[in-house]
Amino acid sequence: MFFVTNENIPEGLGFQAFGSVHLLWLLAGLILWVTACIFFRRLPEKKQNLCLKLLGSYIFLQELVKDIVLLVLGEFGWGHLPFHLCGINILLIAFDVCKPVKTVRSFLYYFAIPGAALALFFPNWTETPVLNFFHIHSFTIHILLVLYPLLLVTTHRAPTDLKSALKGVGLLVAMAIPVYFLNLLWDTNFMFLMEPDSGNPLELFQTLLGSHLWGFPILLPFVILIMYIPVYLIGKARAKSE
Repeated sequence: MFFVTNENIPEGLGFQAFGSVHLLWLLAGLILWVTACIFFRRLPEKKQNLCLKLLGSYIFLQELVKDIVLLVLGEFGWGHLPFHLCGINILLIAFDVCKPVKTVRSFLYYFAIPGAALALFFPNWTETPVLNFFHIHSFTIHILLVLYPLLLVTTHRAPTDLKSALKGVGLLVAMAIPVYFLNLLWDTNFMFLMEPDSGNPLELFQTLLGSHLWGFPILLPFVILIMYIPVYLIGKARAKSE
């Protein structure tokens, strides 16, 4: 049962959203984020850079191991390619490890954190039991996708101004266009461009407005605002104290 995929697991073995298992994973993620940021800030710059490279490499390798497991099981399909938002963020983190770019780092802050956080709060792998490879992988990879940009921001390595956020929106749109056509070609649902996943907040827009796609232009400004407010307040407090 450890290597059985979501689609093949018998019913009744999974976990309940916001049940005890789910809440424990969220608590573990919160503890890791807080403690890692505290200790990371205390490290000298060279060790911080090394930690970022190791963490980014580990995230990429963990996703690669998942794909290898799927290939060995004969379960790998087009839908497992890294073209969902979280998969794209894995590739961007790998790119950042090799060549840091401000726009990419800003994108990771404004979109990787909320994207991975939403996946953690509304998981689409509830069919999987605790002692299952894909259960463990899904929670840990999304927790780490939040952690990496948090470490960047906590040491001022990622620009968080609104101009950088708008550049991130441009990058998001630039990636969404080819992904949409890949969805048409492969009959996939990368970035949820074709339909909302079960339990996804985009379902609300499907019900109210007839298309879940309305959710993207409506929610994006709120996502940016929510991510911008804490860094703005922290910046104001720091300037006042100085």
